[in-house]
Amino acid sequence: NDVCLLVLCDKSFSKRLAYSYLEDLSQEFSSQYGRRVNSVARPYSFIEFDTYIQKAKKSFMDSRSRRNLTALNTELQDVQRIMVQNIDDVLQRGTMLSELDSKAQNLSMMSQQYKKDAAYLNSKSFYVKAAAGAIVIFVFILYFWIL
Repeated sequence: NDVCLLVLCDKSFSKRLAYSYLEDLSQEFSSQYGRRVNSVARPYSFIEFDTYIQKAKKSFMDSRSRRNLTALNTELQDVQRIMVQNIDDVLQRGTMLSELDSKAQNLSMMSQQYKKDAAYLNSKSFYVKAAAGAIVIFVFILYFWIL
């Protein structure tokens, strides 16, 4: 976004907290001045943003705020774990659905084969019955012809 942010802090200051501070400043600056950054012609055009910087600095330096941020980060990590678990569950459901689809296709092919086999057996049964009837008629004709 053509904006560079820099923070200087003690070595003992939490890196995670420093990055959170920079992220907070970046989001707030983008929301207030994001579209005007490229059109600035003079230095210190956004000096009024310093009030927000000081408020955020005070908030991040306050130990209670740190605890709140730590609790918030813990909560966000919990939400992230839950979301990852939900995504895994959805992927497993997708796998199960694809397996179910392949089984349904297999069942459909087997039912078509069963239908063909049943038709073949019906026609074969018809021909056997017709042949048996023809043989019986032929035997009667032969019997009466010879007598």
